Amino acid sequence: MLLKNSFQRIAGLIFIVLLFLYLIGASIVYGYTDTSWKMAWEAFQNNNGSNEHLVIETVRLPRALIAAAVGSSLAIAGALMQTLTKNPLASPSIFGINAGAGFAVVIAVSLFQISHLQAFAWIAFLGAAVAAISVYFIGSLGREGLTPMKLTLAGAAIAAMFSSFTQGFLVLSEVALEQVLFWLAGSIQGRKLEILVSVIPYLVVGWLGALLLASKLNVLSMGEDVAKGLGIRTGLLKIGIGTIVILLAGGSVAVAGPVGFIGIVIPHITRSIVGIDHKWVIPYSAFLGAILLLLADILARYVIMPEEVPVGVMTAIIGTPFFIYIARRGFKAK
Repeated sequence: MLLKNSFQRIAGLIFIVLLFLYLIGASIVYGYTDTSWKMAWEAFQNNNGSNEHLVIETVRLPRALIAAAVGSSLAIAGALMQTLTKNPLASPSIFGINAGAGFAVVIAVSLFQISHLQAFAWIAFLGAAVAAISVYFIGSLGREGLTPMKLTLAGAAIAAMFSSFTQGFLVLSEVALEQVLFWLAGSIQGRKLEILVSVIPYLVVGWLGALLLASKLNVLSMGEDVAKGLGIRTGLLKIGIGTIVILLAGGSVAVAGPVGFIGIVIPHITRSIVGIDHKWVIPYSAFLGAILLLLADILARYVIMPEEVPVGVMTAIIGTPFFIYIARRGFKAK
């Protein structure tokens, strides 16, 4: 359903914000440890040190906030990449950016025994940047220059390469295997609030940067020649977009590992609701991405209870059919 005017879009945004807030609460309340909404309220008002209150405050609250931040970041990164490359399948996971960031973290753990949270963030950013530059460079080779198909193939190749390297290092290093195997599946289970605090400044810069570039993204989506004719320095704009994607994807991987498909699914859903105006696409994508990851995380707690499925597996279950649908329809990113 396409919302055609500002009133409808504002009303729709209010609705998804309320749904987002409800799922934040649901993430705090529901899980293996039996708690209630009243108990959650009491935990924040007057924590009595009970097991339920400790679970709510030290386990589920950080988990909910991390899911919201990571889901928002990946969805915005996907929307930016699809506009930049004019490729409907563009996302941090498909283009190998998540794999590059994950490989960099595995190298840091296996070879240098690095475990500091702040270091993880910078290492993930470096890996994401290397992967992004590699995909862009490979996709630009040849007479035709940069095309959506070549970018997709280059991204698939880079993702496969980094994934293979990652598996190789994990085979050789038992220490790295123990520390990062569950993380590599994409998980927010057991994450502490400190790891989100260490990367939140970079994510906030990415969120704000995406909003500030919204009007220029609208012009760029009309074609590079049009953008240049209107005085936009497209080269500088692309560098800015790429930097924002690296901040959002790298920060997300540092916190939760390589969670896939959110960057593909959410931008398409958003455009079907609000059209191609990035002044609406960015905020809608942010909240819908958070909603998807929160919902996936809640469901992951119940599939094989008392054990949990990594949230990256849940997003893959949700996203794979949608990915196939997009590929078959051959949508053109706006």
